Amino acid sequence: MSKKSKKISSAAKRHPKLFITLVILLVIVIAALAIFWCVRPDIFHKYLGFGDHTFSEWVVETDADCGNDGLKKRECTVCKDIEEQPIKATGNHNFIDGVCGVCGKPENTSGSQEEVVNSDLSIHFLELGNRETGDCTLIKCGDTEVLIDAGSRQNSAATIKQYVDTYCTDGVLEYVIATHAHQDHIAGFVGNSKNGSRTGILYQYKVETLITFAGTNSTTQIYKNFLSAVDYAKSQGTTVYTAKQCWYQTDGAQRQYFLDDDKRVSLNILYQKYYDQSTKDENDYSVCTLLTQNTDNNIYNYLFTGDLEEEGESSLVDSNNLPQVELFKGGHHGSYTASTIKLLNVIKPKNVAVCCCCGTTEYTSNPQNTFPAQAFIDRVALFTENIYCTTLIVDYDANNFTSMNGNIVFYTKSGVLKLYCSNNDVILKDTEWFKQNRVWRN
Repeated sequence: MSKKSKKISSAAKRHPKLFITLVILLVIVIAALAIFWCVRPDIFHKYLGFGDHTFSEWVVETDADCGNDGLKKRECTVCKDIEEQPIKATGNHNFIDGVCGVCGKPENTSGSQEEVVNSDLSIHFLELGNRETGDCTLIKCGDTEVLIDAGSRQNSAATIKQYVDTYCTDGVLEYVIATHAHQDHIAGFVGNSKNGSRTGILYQYKVETLITFAGTNSTTQIYKNFLSAVDYAKSQGTTVYTAKQCWYQTDGAQRQYFLDDDKRVSLNILYQKYYDQSTKDENDYSVCTLLTQNTDNNIYNYLFTGDLEEEGESSLVDSNNLPQVELFKGGHHGSYTASTIKLLNVIKPKNVAVCCCCGTTEYTSNPQNTFPAQAFIDRVALFTENIYCTTLIVDYDANNFTSMNGNIVFYTKSGVLKLYCSNNDVILKDTEWFKQNRVWRN
């Protein structure tokens, strides 16, 4: 027997009545607690955390439909803890004329290049043949072609021409838009010098109407070369307007240009204050356009804002009655400084195409801010998971790059919007690059 046990035994012999009383009290307390536990276990759960939750019935917070998960919640009636559980999307689309009447998803979103060639309207976001991020968008409607920007470097001109020639078979670009004076948007208009001539788009095609930015602070050599290319185009009969002239409809310029004889597809020049004001941020001079297509069953809107930044986007929202859009060209290549929540809350894009080299350190070494930035993704994720990117950088310093989605093409066939990508049509959040470098927070 231990010394402690001997002491207890000795105390019990000296004070037997006290010891028996303490034992009885202890038994009574234990019995009382046991009875209380059986009668009111919630008290123990609420204050001591013992026992299981007592949950209320599930309450549906968000209904699931054919294309979107829902959410249900229930609450512990004792401690008020909340439990959440997703409600899986049903997947049972109700397709009417090729479009789900519930979630708006097209019956067949995966297309083919053959369909693109024979489509009613197609919008192409081009890869540019080098490691540099830049913009070049081709719009084709019947026999009318529109080219918005021609980045990213002068040697991109050959890549652009090879692609455009597949769709522009008459050598005529009816409309060309240069959004602002940065080289990753205008260098392909200039091109390289070859055998005494230039390979640039403004030299290689007959351009009927050229719309340029209204302001710039640029003094770069590529901008000066761009002005020379514009002068050459003028000498070949090109009519040149600024976005400011288009908005105010002066000197023959228009806010709206129809791309087809039936006037179902229109190219609309939008207003933002830096057509009239100066700014230190060259990106905010960007020309902004809205493409609107009327089909028998739908009105589709597609928005292009160049590299417009926060102040410019704010003015764009305040100055125009912007619609919700089927497609948005992600602002400034998916930079954290553009595609602001003010703009996104209005246009609520269903699809976003980003012209960039994913993960490129061309402009920043901060991994969260390389294109497309985490902040950009966080904002866009509130509206859609359909984000597509043209190119993936493998090693910028080693000049190693590859296709992400490749050339991204949205097009309509018989009134149904479809997608075709030259490499694959995997959405950004499902790519290996995303899983290693970004987080999907929505």
